[in-house]
Amino acid sequence: MGKKVKVGILRETKNPPDKRVPVTPSQVVKLAERFPNVEVYIQPSDIRCYTDEEYQYLDLNLKEDLSDCDILLGVKEVDPQILITDKTYVFFAHVAKKQPYNRGLLQEIITKNIQLIDYEYLTDYDEQRIMAFGRWAGIVGAYNGLRARGIRTDQFNLKPAHQCRDMDEMYAGLKKIKLKKKKILVTGGGRVAMGAMETLSQLNIREVTPNEFANIEFNEPVLCRIDPEHYVKHRGGMQFDLQHFFKHSEEYESTFKPYTKVTDIFVACHYWNPESPVFITKEDYLEPDFKITVIADVSCDVDGPIASTVKASTIAEPFFGYNPETGQAEPPFKSSKNITVMSVDNLPGELPRNASTDFGKNLIDKVYPSLFGNDDIGMIERATIVRNGKLTDRYAYLQAYLEGKE
Repeated sequence: MGKKVKVGILRETKNPPDKRVPVTPSQVVKLAERFPNVEVYIQPSDIRCYTDEEYQYLDLNLKEDLSDCDILLGVKEVDPQILITDKTYVFFAHVAKKQPYNRGLLQEIITKNIQLIDYEYLTDYDEQRIMAFGRWAGIVGAYNGLRARGIRTDQFNLKPAHQCRDMDEMYAGLKKIKLKKKKILVTGGGRVAMGAMETLSQLNIREVTPNEFANIEFNEPVLCRIDPEHYVKHRGGMQFDLQHFFKHSEEYESTFKPYTKVTDIFVACHYWNPESPVFITKEDYLEPDFKITVIADVSCDVDGPIASTVKASTIAEPFFGYNPETGQAEPPFKSSKNITVMSVDNLPGELPRNASTDFGKNLIDKVYPSLFGNDDIGMIERATIVRNGKLTDRYAYLQAYLEGKE
């Protein structure tokens, strides 16, 4: 029998607190059955969506000191001060895009000779992401957009998602609302957008084509989802190609403006990078026929493609008002002339039990065979940012960032 691998489930330390877990209590049991060489220890937590008692009920091991564990699993970034030397950590590190606020974290990981595996870069043979909470961001983001609309118009009142026990309760609330003659637009075609469409489908409203949405007045609420080919075009007239757009975004220009004239609720779930065209400029909001009143910016690129996303909002305070005249954020619902913006940047944290269950299942089915066995497909290797006190070759481009030179 091979050496036992000791795995610790970390207590989340980032603020604001995140209630998600990488492995639910029932999944710890399944993990032990499927990987008998693995022993799991759970660090106690009073903020986790699954209580210590739920783990204890299944006779699982709660343990404060995880220093004898080999692999430590979390969700969000770990407080650099409590990192344990010479361990393997797996969490969303948010360093590979040179995020300045996490440079210190990466430096401490190097100093403490930690192997860092980042969920975001766990990929399959085709280098498609395996682990993500994107679907849940879309599910909650669209709900928050509807909730904002209800508060803004005083027509209906939805409970905050984080006050719902789970998605079933959240969706039950949607069954009681009736939207008037409004147009809802979703941008994007990935996991996030599909999650938003899941939520919006609960309204049982008609889904229309982009052409119908842009050109026809309806006597009922309607929904439309548009892909990049509907909101950008190549500057040189080349026929749209999605992969070309991803690789050469700077060659494209926006064709989104017509949608600002017909949309009431905009749920933004699109792909964007700094080279991509913007969706809405500051000047667009000032045009007399600008119609959007609620923007649920699930993508949440601050100071990016949607000018009203001037900051990220929080689960506790999800909404703010964007004043088109000043370009500044104001208290939500202060003025009917303001755009109501939702830009929470950790939306899956509002449905932590559902999101954790989904995430943990993917870990067991798709990641743990490589993590606890043989990494034949190179999945773990591709996601390993640091090993033996230095950046791996794949992430060597982070060296200047690590040293504070960029």
